[in-house]
Amino acid sequence: MKKRFAVVLLAVAAVFTSVPVASASGHAELTNIRTGKHDNFERVVLDMNGLPTNTLSRETTAVSNCASDHAVPMAGNEILETTFFSAATYDENFNRTYTGPRNFVPQGLTNVKGIAITCDFEATLGIAVSYDNPNSSHQVFTLTNPDRVVIDIYS
Repeated sequence: MKKRFAVVLLAVAAVFTSVPVASASGHAELTNIRTGKHDNFERVVLDMNGLPTNTLSRETTAVSNCASDHAVPMAGNEILETTFFSAATYDENFNRTYTGPRNFVPQGLTNVKGIAITCDFEATLGIAVSYDNPNSSHQVFTLTNPDRVVIDIYS
């Protein structure tokens, strides 16, 4: 009986000591939002410490705040709303890592009309990008070294 207990205890200890940790905080941390204009597309870059575990994007004509369900005002004809799982604007001690605006009009872009944080709750981060041209396509992808999420809106 003691031998079986020791084997089970050893197995449990092995599991807990070999589980990798994604990051020190357990989630990716947004630190900055940048934009850029290119020949056929406009780019939104989310600078991060770490990367989200998963993303989910949808096109819509209106968005709301995930906690209050209040509408988030955004200019433009279409909105790409992307939800990032295991991501936030704060660290493990709830200190803000992103202190910029939560709803703003980016300067120097012609198609992209607005960027808004629509969710920042329990390590779920929502970012909405509104744009004028309803025929625009989009691409959301990650890059590393440094970590960042890129949202391209093609005209």
